[in-house]
Amino acid sequence: MSQKAGPAPVRIEAQRRRVRTLAEAAEVYRGRAVPGRAEALLRRALAIARTALGGNRLVVATLLNNLAVVRKDQGRLAEAGRLYRRALPRLAGALGPGHPAVATIYHNLGGLEHARGRFARGEPFARRSAAIRERALGPDHPDVAADLAALAALLDGQGKHDEAEPLYRRALEVFERVHGPAHYEVAVNLNNLAALRQAKGDAAEAERLYRRALALKEKLLGPDHPGVATTLNNLAVLCRARGRAAEAAALYRRALAVFERALGRRHPKTAACRSNGRLLREAAAPDD
Repeated sequence: MSQKAGPAPVRIEAQRRRVRTLAEAAEVYRGRAVPGRAEALLRRALAIARTALGGNRLVVATLLNNLAVVRKDQGRLAEAGRLYRRALPRLAGALGPGHPAVATIYHNLGGLEHARGRFARGEPFARRSAAIRERALGPDHPDVAADLAALAALLDGQGKHDEAEPLYRRALEVFERVHGPAHYEVAVNLNNLAALRQAKGDAAEAERLYRRALALKEKLLGPDHPGVATTLNNLAVLCRARGRAAEAAALYRRALAVFERALGRRHPKTAACRSNGRLLREAAAPDD
């Protein structure tokens, strides 16, 4: 008399679905700028993956990467770096070193170095990510454009504006063609291109681009998202440089309120915005 197969495969598939559901919910909360909730969901997913799924390398690596992204959002940059480096060998072992998902880790490591202000250290990560994805996906894929934009930001941070600008513009063209003109990636690249034009002394073009980016972000994210506050802060810096102190002060106040509400008072972006506003007030104060 034959025995029926046990229910283990059914249970494992149910746990896989549960992990996917938790990860998807975490991404929703991250998009809403609620990183604490996203972190809790990802930790639950990781616990299931390590026990019920036997520590599946691909699943665990993906969750570690996602948790690292949340850590970066929270300003916990050292922790994010450790998580990315734990995810990388697992993902490369599961999929091979030339897989686009491996490129995602390199992309994120480059972005982390950008957030730390270590632009030269981030450049090799961005170049490696772009090379992997261009080989795998072709030069006109939006993921390749995202890599080019990330590389441009790292070059821009090193003062290599003439090398960075065509990369920004190429990425922007791909995003507008693939996603249309009203997409978040378009808004981010408009913001970054504005910063580059500001650095090159073209204040009028920079302001035009910042205002386009701000209108798009407000439409796509709502007025109280930290991505909106980033562009508000950048526009405030520009207005201050153009001698429009009152307008700059109002933009700083609005940006700071969003950062404090969404990220907390101790987040690096909050601190930078507060410092910018303080410098403006000090410059405007009459001498004794």
